[in-house]
Amino acid sequence: MASLFRRKIVTEQPPEHQLARTLSWPHLVAMGVGGIVGTGILTLIGVGAGLAGPAVILSFIIAGGICACAALAYAEMATMIPASGSAYTYSYVVLGELIAWAIGWSLILEYSLVVSTVAVGWSGYATPLLQHWLPIDPKVFTAMTRGPELSGYVNLPAVFIIAVVAGLLSFGTRESATLNAVLVGVKMIALAVFVFITLHYFNSANLHPFMPYGFPKAVQPDGAERGVMAAASIIFFAFYGFDAISTAAEETKNPGRDLAIGIVGSMVACIAIYILVAVAAVGALSYTRFAGSAEPLALILREIGRPGFATFLGASAVIALPTVLLAFLFGQSRIFFTMARDGLLPLSLAKVSKRGAPVRITWITAAIVAVIAGLLPLAEIAALANAGTLAAFVAVCACMLVMRRRAPDAIRTFRAPAATLVGTIGILGCLYLFFSLPSKTQLYFGLWNLLGLVIYFVYARPRALAE
Repeated sequence: MASLFRRKIVTEQPPEHQLARTLSWPHLVAMGVGGIVGTGILTLIGVGAGLAGPAVILSFIIAGGICACAALAYAEMATMIPASGSAYTYSYVVLGELIAWAIGWSLILEYSLVVSTVAVGWSGYATPLLQHWLPIDPKVFTAMTRGPELSGYVNLPAVFIIAVVAGLLSFGTRESATLNAVLVGVKMIALAVFVFITLHYFNSANLHPFMPYGFPKAVQPDGAERGVMAAASIIFFAFYGFDAISTAAEETKNPGRDLAIGIVGSMVACIAIYILVAVAAVGALSYTRFAGSAEPLALILREIGRPGFATFLGASAVIALPTVLLAFLFGQSRIFFTMARDGLLPLSLAKVSKRGAPVRITWITAAIVAVIAGLLPLAEIAALANAGTLAAFVAVCACMLVMRRRAPDAIRTFRAPAATLVGTIGILGCLYLFFSLPSKTQLYFGLWNLLGLVIYFVYARPRALAE
């Protein structure tokens, strides 16, 4: 029984398993902003509005506040344990192998589904542009694809963009991070233009009734589960991305300083951006007219008579949404890489290229998420991804609280303020969001973890390398 909770000791890795240190804090901030600001605000604001009405603004604030607590815990743990693997590694070092496996298994679910969701969201913006630019009958094109509102069999644009990003990551970490920073700038300009234009059309009447479906998750007469917290549990997807920064710990030049700047800085900036965009969107147009849209912000611009800017926003999304794919595909490949290096997955997956990039696991990861993105609808992917993330956030907050008691005098380059309060809010808030997820999502998450336990006892535990 004791071996189930054996704790990992972080040690120097052999050259074939060492990642190259090429990133500094501007790269990490850009990765964080690029990972956070993406499908959530460009696509899921429509889903959230359909669940909460104008109170989707409040859903953004709640989800952002909970994520801020988790981000502070991540920043402290990342600087204490500057090793690749994020929440999985922290759990292995602090809480033991069985819990680490459960968190790693949940992170596999999170990152796989996030990349898939973003790819489907990118397809939602790219498909109308492709239909406009390519000499193809839209009916023929939609028969070949299955975007969020399209019929067909396989979402080909989503599969395509995953392959492009995987190729970029295989080329080199620093090169992909530099390009990511440029594309993040494009995305920020597009959102600034959206806010500037829509605030001129702000109408307070669009905010009434503010909370048509109530605050807690509740079953409505049509059988759907709606409410502010139901929306927050889905919109929560829009805020994480900073955790991908912590997976870059072994590729950061000065992890003690740069990781904290990257995690906290990107989170603070993105909370402000999201709330501003949500207020502008809901105020400019009645939520009933863009709820459920695959491209809600572009739709709002068209509805208020600015089709040219709608096209600009759509083109910017097509250009810049891959920054989210890059951040999360980067993160997932590092989670897989670290679990393989620990022996919980095949050790052969933990080899790096001459440039210090885990090319083999990157392409295997890309193949998995391409299948998911090609075949599953957006809303179901996002909800299930949130379940895995919430489990990881709870674990990191718990690790921070345990280490504050177990090693109160340990060196902490970054210390979360009011750690007990922050950690407690992070844990309780994430648990509340989890139970606000659709019941079917909770069931699927439970089944996923049962499968994970079977794999752990049959395959992973006998091969684990931890002492």
